[in-house]
Amino acid sequence: MRPVRFVALGDSLTEGVGDPVGDRWRGWAELLAPGLAPADAPVDFTNLAVSGAQTRDVLERQTPAALALEPDVVSVVIGVNDTLRYTFDIHAVAERLDTVYAAFRARDTTVLTACLPDPGSMLGLPGALARPLARRQHAVNAVVHALSKRHGAMHLHAAEEEWIEDRSVWSADRLHPGELGHRQLALRFHALLTEEGLAAGTGPSAEAEFPAPTRSASLLWLATAGTGWVARRCTDLLPQLLTLAASEVRHRARGTSARLDLSASHAVASALAALSVPERPDVA
Repeated sequence: MRPVRFVALGDSLTEGVGDPVGDRWRGWAELLAPGLAPADAPVDFTNLAVSGAQTRDVLERQTPAALALEPDVVSVVIGVNDTLRYTFDIHAVAERLDTVYAAFRARDTTVLTACLPDPGSMLGLPGALARPLARRQHAVNAVVHALSKRHGAMHLHAAEEEWIEDRSVWSADRLHPGELGHRQLALRFHALLTEEGLAAGTGPSAEAEFPAPTRSASLLWLATAGTGWVARRCTDLLPQLLTLAASEVRHRARGTSARLDLSASHAVASALAALSVPERPDVA
């Protein structure tokens, strides 16, 4: 019997950061994999996700490697790191994702996508800093949602308030799910696939297998690896983010903040209009 082949693409979320097992990360995609087939049927799972990856990395590196594996199911959960770069361009993000989705759908591969919460709200940044990041993530989510619909992808809405506000499902860094969060993602993707008759096995347990990190362990992570993570991104993003924040403050003082939202909406509409992909059947 040919095994079900599942390949996961993306960044640290799909790599499994926040869900440690021994000396490695596990994550939602690995938890989901066994449930794609009955218990007595094999599943070949390959995780190509890499921490820090952007849409360019998925297009240029991960997609060719995944296509060579001829997957039945592929997950493409990406975009947060794009919003954290000074090079952010929603037109480029839309074009890359459109190309990636189309490449897999041309081979009749089931594509999994997701909308995600914005990093500013997760980190609890001040409003002037958080709003520009939120605007960028909302733009990415709008593009992912629209392109998922066009290409017939299985799209998971993972940016809703309940997910954001339940701190028990998040890891110490406030940006990645902990084990419970990864299990929730896996279960929700499994439910989508089961509803469409695309998952024949049992989903993962919702209960944690390992105890949550202690407060001291969490603080140690933040003081070591977490500090390095933030520092690397601040070096790249902070100068532009301060400029965006200054613009945010000026617009709020003038009562013209709506212009920033309108500009972002126009950018998303323009990015999608520039793509020549025909409409496909609606898949939520």
